[in-house]
Amino acid sequence: MSQGHSYISHLTLADTPNAVPWARRHSADILRRWQIPGAVIETANLIVSELTTNAVRHPADNEPQSTGYSSLSAVSTFTLTLQLTGTGLLVQVADHDPRPPVRREVGVEATGGRGLFLVSEMANRWGYYYPATAVGKVVWAELLLHGSGRSGSGRTGQAKERGQPTEATGPISDPLLIGRVLVGLREL
Repeated sequence: MSQGHSYISHLTLADTPNAVPWARRHSADILRRWQIPGAVIETANLIVSELTTNAVRHPADNEPQSTGYSSLSAVSTFTLTLQLTGTGLLVQVADHDPRPPVRREVGVEATGGRGLFLVSEMANRWGYYYPATAVGKVVWAELLLHGSGRSGSGRTGQAKERGQPTEATGPISDPLLIGRVLVGLREL
């Protein structure tokens, strides 16, 4: 990585289902261009997938949800930002929904609802904040550039105010659960 380049990328997408694969393609392309290690790119793409899926699936109650191409006039946008920050990669997704992200507890057999659980397990830290100049929120996750993105420090969790992380909620009770979910995501 040369000193003269700015390592920040913004991509604005419509909050339609096809935005998620476009966001993954964009992040993989940008991170390869920035010469980020392959394991970090793979982890970043899973985080991008989860955060952008949440931006598409969970619009604010007062906004109509897009059901397809026939209602394009009702579609809003969200922004994916990738930024290198010293030893880390910051992934941010800004949407128009002011409701805070909620990490849900789901059963082993559930086919969805694990997005923030996965983000919290794959990222070094994650959280959300309300931007001063926009409606909605920004959900962010930070990955370390060495290794697979996990620091091993145990500092993951949901931020409660202006992006400040909190302590981890505890270890994974089923270590095979993440593996099954990651295999399912790769098949998407």
